[in-house]
Amino acid sequence: MKLPTFLPRTIFPTLESLPRSYYLGHHAAGLSKMRTMLSQIDLIIECRDYRIPLTSRNPLFEESLAGRERVVVYTKRDLGGGGEDVSKRHATIRAWHHPTPTIFSSHRSQKDIRQILSHIKDASTARNALTGSHLMVVGMPNVGKSSLLNALRREGVNKGKVAHTGAQPGITRKIGTGVKIVEADETGSGGVYLLDTPGVFMPYVPDAEAMLKLALCGSVKDTVVPPFNLADYLLFHVNLHDPSLYGEYCPPTNDAMELLEAMARKTGRLQRGGTPVLEATALWMIQRWRNGHLGTFLLDDVSEEAIERYTSGKNSQNSSLSQARKAGKEAARIRQRARRSGTTAE
Repeated sequence: MKLPTFLPRTIFPTLESLPRSYYLGHHAAGLSKMRTMLSQIDLIIECRDYRIPLTSRNPLFEESLAGRERVVVYTKRDLGGGGEDVSKRHATIRAWHHPTPTIFSSHRSQKDIRQILSHIKDASTARNALTGSHLMVVGMPNVGKSSLLNALRREGVNKGKVAHTGAQPGITRKIGTGVKIVEADETGSGGVYLLDTPGVFMPYVPDAEAMLKLALCGSVKDTVVPPFNLADYLLFHVNLHDPSLYGEYCPPTNDAMELLEAMARKTGRLQRGGTPVLEATALWMIQRWRNGHLGTFLLDDVSEEAIERYTSGKNSQNSSLSQARKAGKEAARIRQRARRSGTTAE
């Protein structure tokens, strides 16, 4: 008897009840501090997550930190997969950012870090400042800013880790002092110093699927979006990419609970009586993907058409930023009223 052909889902259901904001107090305070320091900054390094090149863009940076030279660095390149279309993908993203320089990087790649340092040194030499150059690294929470700073310091001045890193967002909560990443040279140019900053989330995310992508990539804490929703969304993408990636646990399936139960039994995540611990298994599955052990691929569609839809269509963050802020404030008021009345806001 011939087994039925597995057909993955092609559409993920819209989850309108998802939280749409993770704009915390230290995000607002950090952004305000960045504005006050802008006159001292020569170059801004904006980090975005390579797995979500469109979704990890925060329009607050372009609005608040305008007027300074900028380079966009896509971090975690090693988690985005390869394939024949990588060169085309990179060309499309570079064309989108033109004339802003764009670099694709894995902080584990010495070659990538040297490329970023080369760009920084060239920009610093062009300024020829005796007092050195001062840079600021910005980006969404948990996008890899501190890891990049540590890698640049290690490669640039052969010094050890200085910025704390972690699997959850919010490790860096305030702007520190400048860290030297390039020594002064014999020509008289001063050294290069880089400021690490706290990740800043958007005031409001209009698109529910964008919130899923940000949560899956770790830009919000794992308690904000239910792990079952994230595991289901991850399964949706894994199935479109290659269902055999979870073949050691169960046959191809569109049922996240079926996969989580199989994973729990295979890995021993069981309560007394042999009941699977599904939430912990969902978090484990998500972390496996974040570490590159459940496939390496993008969650965003990267094409000229997708970028056009993002920048000028219904997914555009530019046209809706003021509305997003109003919606974010209204959501905060609803949560506050709910707390006072002892109920839970959706």
